Formats: sequence, C-alpha cells, structure tokens
Amino acid sequence: MRPEILNPLFRPVTSLPGVGPKTGETIGRLLGTEEEARVVDLLFHLPVGLIDRRNQPGIALSPEGAIVTLEVRIDRHQPSPPGNRKVPYRVYAHDDTGEIALVFFHAERAFLERTMPVGETRFVSGRVEWFNGRPQMVHPDHVVDREAFDQLPKVEPVYPMTAGLARKTLAKAISGALASCPDLPEWLDPALFRQEKWPTFKDALTRAHHPAEPAELDPAGPAIARLAYDELLANQLALALTRANLRRTAGKTRIGDGRMRRAIADALPFSLTMSQQAAIGEIEHDLASDDRMLRLLQGDVGSGKTLVGLMAAAIVIESGAQAAMMAPTELLARQHAKTIAPLAAAAGMSMAILTGREKGRERDTVLAGLADGTIDLVVGTHAVFQEGVAFRDLGLAIVDEQHRFGVHQRLALAGKGAAVDVLVMTATPIPRTLVLTAFGDMDVSRLTEKPAGRRPIETRTIPLERLGEVVERIGQAVRGGAQAYWVCPLVEESEEVDAAAAAERFGALQKSLGPLVGLVHGRMKAAEKDEAMRRFQSGETRVLVATTVIEVGVDVPDATIMVIEHAERFGLAQLHQLRGRVGRGSKPSTCLLLYRGPLGKVAHDRLAILRESEDGFRIAEEDLRLRGEGELLGTRQSGMPGFTIARFEHHQRLLEIARSDARLLVETDPALRTERGAALRLLLYLFRRDAAIRLLRAG
Repeated sequence: MRPEILNPLFRPVTSLPGVGPKTGETIGRLLGTEEEARVVDLLFHLPVGLIDRRNQPGIALSPEGAIVTLEVRIDRHQPSPPGNRKVPYRVYAHDDTGEIALVFFHAERAFLERTMPVGETRFVSGRVEWFNGRPQMVHPDHVVDREAFDQLPKVEPVYPMTAGLARKTLAKAISGALASCPDLPEWLDPALFRQEKWPTFKDALTRAHHPAEPAELDPAGPAIARLAYDELLANQLALALTRANLRRTAGKTRIGDGRMRRAIADALPFSLTMSQQAAIGEIEHDLASDDRMLRLLQGDVGSGKTLVGLMAAAIVIESGAQAAMMAPTELLARQHAKTIAPLAAAAGMSMAILTGREKGRERDTVLAGLADGTIDLVVGTHAVFQEGVAFRDLGLAIVDEQHRFGVHQRLALAGKGAAVDVLVMTATPIPRTLVLTAFGDMDVSRLTEKPAGRRPIETRTIPLERLGEVVERIGQAVRGGAQAYWVCPLVEESEEVDAAAAAERFGALQKSLGPLVGLVHGRMKAAEKDEAMRRFQSGETRVLVATTVIEVGVDVPDATIMVIEHAERFGLAQLHQLRGRVGRGSKPSTCLLLYRGPLGKVAHDRLAILRESEDGFRIAEEDLRLRGEGELLGTRQSGMPGFTIARFEHHQRLLEIARSDARLLVETDPALRTERGAALRLLLYLFRRDAAIRLLRAG
C-alpha cells in the first residue's frame, strides 16, 4: 500500500487546474508514460533552459538560435499573397541596431494588425534565426506592449515539448503540481546532506521549476544534483534489496544430462564461437549451484545471444523444469520463436508462443500446457508475466533487451516460480561503468566475436545534397536482387511526427522505385507492422522505409544496404544497432549515413567513429565520452538508462556514493524500519521502485 502522504503526487495530471482529458493525453505522450501520467511524473519533467527576459541584446547582436527579448518599433506589414497561405505573413520592425522580420504562418491578418499597429513599440520574445544574412523570428512566444511586458516573468524555464501542447498550459500544470507537493521527511544521510549543502526535496523541485538564475539549472548545482542523487539512491536501494532477497531465497541446483544441447549443436550449420562456449559454461556453472542465477549476457548485434539463451533453456529443461524467453516486442518474440523452432524440434523440446495476440482457444491451450508442464519453453512478450499465466515449474526466465524491463518486471517474472534463475540478454554494448547503474546486482558474460561467415559492413557518410544519387544507386542494387532498409530521422519526441516523416519518404521512394517499397513505423497496428515485415522478409518488397522500430532484432539475411537519413540526429549506440540490421548473411553489406551539414564537432566525431569501428563495446565507450545528447541504452535523452533526472556525465560521482549508501542501508536496516528507513520507503515509491518494498523481510 502506498503511504497516504504521497497520494497528492500520484493523482492523474487531469486533476490539475487547466488539464482536461485531451491535454492529459498530450502530457502523457510528452512524458512517455505507459499508463496515465501522474503529478509526480510532471514534477520530474525538468526544464532544459531559461528564457531570460533581462537579456535584450538588440537585433543586430542577437546570436543565431538564441531566445532573446527585443524592444522594437513596428514599421510595416507584408500579408501573404491572396489565395496563397503557404507564403508566410511578415511584420517588419526595427531598433537602433537593425531590422528584423517577424514571421507568421497561417496568420489572421486582422489579429496581427491589432496586436502590432504600425509606429507602435512592442516587446517581442522568441528564437532569432538568421536567414540569408537577415534576422527573423518565427512565431514569437510573446508580442506585448510595455505594460504587459512589465507583468511577464523576467526569467522563465524552457521545457522539452511535444506537438499540441502550449507552453503556458504546461507551465500552469507544473505550478499546480508544485503546489500539491507535500513536505516529506528527509531520507538523505544527514552527514551527506550537510556536506553537499543540498536543499530539501520539495525545495529542490521548486528551484528547478522556478529558477531565478541560469545557474539553478546547472546539473551539478545543488537543486538538480539533489534530485539526481535521490533518483540514483532509489535505484541502487532497489537493486540492493533485490540482491539481498535473491541471496535469502535459495536457488535450486539444475543439472542437465546434455542430450538436448548435443542435439541442438548437431543441428547447427556452424560451430559455436569461443565466447558462446564460455558463456554457456558460466551459465551451466550458475545453474548447478544452489544460489539463484542473475546473469547479464552482453553481445553485439549478431553475436549469437539467442542461441546461448536456448542452450541455457536446454540445461533447465533437461533437468525437468520449464523456461520462458521474453522479448520487448511482439515482432521480436515471433522472430525468436522462428529462429528457435527448428532447433527446439531437433532437441525434442516442446515450444509455444504467447503474446497479446494469442486469444481464445489458442491462448487457453498454451496456458494449460504451461500449467501441466507439457510445454517446455514459452517465447513471448510481457504477456508472459501477466496474472493468470501459471507454470508447473518455471526454472529459467530469459529476458531479451533488458533496458526495456525495469527491476520491478524482473521481480514479477522471477516470482512466477520457486527459485527462478534469470538470464538477461542485451544487444546494447554497455560500458563497464554503466553496468553498475542498471545491473549492479548481476554477473556479466560477454560475447565478443561475430559468428563465422559474417562479413564486415562498409560504412560511408554522404551529405543529404546527394540524396538523388543515393536513390538511383539503391534502385540499381534492388534491380540486381538486393534488399535495403531506409531509416527516417528522429524528428522530435513524437512517434506521430516521426511516422509522418517516414510516410513522406515512403511516398517519394515509391514514386522513384515503384511498388517494391514497404513502410513500417511505431503508429501502425501490430498486425500491420508484422505484415510489412513479413513482406520484406519474404522479398515481396525490396526496400523497407522505417522509423527506429526496426532497431531491435529484425533479421533479414538478404538485406545488405542500410540507409540512415539525418544520421547526425541519432546517438552512436543507436546508429550502431541500426547498422547491425545488415551484414547478417554472407554477402558484403553497406551502411550509408546521410547527414545535413555543417556538422557540429560531436556529430562529426560520432559519424567518424562509426566509419572506423564495428566493435560495439568501443563504440559504447566512445558514446559515453562524447555524450552530446547520447543515446546510450536506447534512451533518447542524454542520461542514464531508465533515469529521468540523473545524467552520467554530471552525476557519476553521486552514483558511487548512492551505491555504498544503499549497501550500508541494506546491511544495517534490512527491513527499512528506522525513521530514515520509513522515509526511504517514500523515496522508492516516488521513483517507481516500490516493487522492492514487497521484498522487505517480514517480521
């Protein structure tokens, strides 16, 4: 039961002033919450910058891209030509330093003439862009007279935004959220609290959302650092409690007789790599001990993790128990099932698939088979750990692409049986330093080689101006029997806009290349997505235009070309994952990175590293070094996997402190019964790590 004091923070955002159901939905999209967005989610959506209305540089001295305030005199209006609304409406104004155009699309003339009468002085606030050597401001945030300007806040936070949400609406909702934040007891170690001179939790939130100075948004400054530490501590405490609980509940020794593994090895057209053999050996050793296994299997795209997972399942099934393999998407679950099916059949292993799509009698049959033990291995999505799915004896849970599964899902899955061993597989090469944050409670195996017969991928960078040539080359290759992926750019934090960009590119390529072009994006229904993938896998379509939904796991051996449009917008790890979709067969493959110049230093270095190296671990370490708006572990914002506030590049020091504090807490107050322990329970709830509270020792 969540403590009552937190109830105001776990109300839906629609309970805040000015937030109706539609706005609530938009805020949910912005925050990326899977269920209804809560007040606490909004409080953790921190500003990324400031509008400082004290900054009034004058038109000529306004830097490109800066948000400034200008005091200008209105000179003339230039309305859109009659019947052509595509041409914007321009209002020209000047100050002592020069002239600026205020640009409005789909403008209402009468309104603009009323707001900006010729000859009057106005204060305009917004982002300055220099276009053909002249400054302009597109859709200023504010156009007001002196009296109204005096009423505006002089310093205003800037938040990451999404389509369909007005700044003022978001600001009002956040103010309402802050007003409902209760005073909570302090959970920090008193000595650390004094040493760092941090504010209280509520005060830190208030300072972050109502900064009086740019310094208050400094990630290393007291307010943000305090909140980042809270988040890191919640995470490390949840991991420490999980680890302690696993140690307490003894495992079960599982020793197989090797018959299934031998049958699988005999059915393979190639032999296992040295690192696959080593990983299987480590897993076998874990399963034979009476401690529960909690192992992370890291391997680059195409290094053969699924096969290691199947061998682990075989050991457990040989010993008389069952295994479950989980994937983050239905597409990937079905692909795993397809890869595994012939090998499972050769080994005499009965296998079933369970996703949200299995319904009615088909689903009932699978559930009955799991309950009575006639199904040895189930492959599925998170549907596997929903209520109502019971196993006769689940011995091993294999979770693919761990960063999509939090600690609490890991616990839910392990709770499906007595002493379930857990193997987590990830294709995201995680630098050693980061393994501690997400996987502090796990042993690690690494697959470092690619299977025999894989060819290196040639990677080239091409400016977008040469798009026509690229399309022509793809056309020739496709006519010669090749298949290609064309990945569209991340436009913003919005699947809708990304999908629109993909649909547009799909239309253009279809015009050039004909009906051989397919389309897949995140806004499509699962069945449509699967059908688009099936057509590409079977060769009915030869070019697949996609958003990043293809990042994880799709396997089409004949695809030898990967085009990534606006590669400069992607993080290194994500570019590397996408590139790994090709080069899976024996034919030579190419990855074309299309970029819009001029490139900033970070983007330039990122693309250069990708050209030089195919080693995922080196790439991950470089990604961490360069950072930029890094994409480590598939999170779009810069920062650590599964974290909203903490940023690796700023808060690494705090991670170490949080780790040792969490360990000490679990040793000295394992049931969190002290006064500080009770406050820490609140912290676990706040950062959605409360699954760990269920593990606390009873009595």
